[in-house]
Amino acid sequence: MSEKKNPKIAKINLALYLCLCLASLHPVSAQDVYAIDPNQSTIGFAVKHMVISTVYGKFTDYGGTIFLDEADLTKSSVKITIRAGSINTEVPKRDNDLRSANFLYASKYPDITFYSHRVWRQEDKYLLSGELSMHGVTKKVTIPFKYNGKTKDLMGNSRVAVEGSLTIDRRDWGITYSKVLDDGGLVAGNDVKITLDIEAVKKQK
Repeated sequence: MSEKKNPKIAKINLALYLCLCLASLHPVSAQDVYAIDPNQSTIGFAVKHMVISTVYGKFTDYGGTIFLDEADLTKSSVKITIRAGSINTEVPKRDNDLRSANFLYASKYPDITFYSHRVWRQEDKYLLSGELSMHGVTKKVTIPFKYNGKTKDLMGNSRVAVEGSLTIDRRDWGITYSKVLDDGGLVAGNDVKITLDIEAVKKQK
């Protein structure tokens, strides 16, 4: 005797099948991979000099990857590697001092790295937290940032841009050297403001 099919079960199975097909076509979370373009980006810093003025500088050798979920930025992540020896303040003697054991000790600790752990939204801004490793020390930092959107360049490549900044105390990373002025002020300030203006190009699959 043939077994009767329940039409309700058949409809449910068909609905489940269609849902699975749609899910395969439109994944819940899709990250695009972007390579940071150092030719169109700036990783800069500012430090007080002799209390009354500010020295500005940047790093010229770095790279990294942004894993971007444009539909939900909180599912995105980033990793960056900076060559400490590429520090540049346009004053060679000062740059050599910054590369030395007095400060970054670039010969012993050649890389400065950042790996993100979490992205979240707070009111009208986003925050990115992760681990900043420098001078042999790793500390957690949080970076407020702004996503500036996506465009295509003249070659048809997708590009995205983000900007952010944070201030760190260099002593937290074991960089404690400084000369003291007669009035007690430091030749080089302890607080370092880091600014990030990053442009990245989508990697081809």
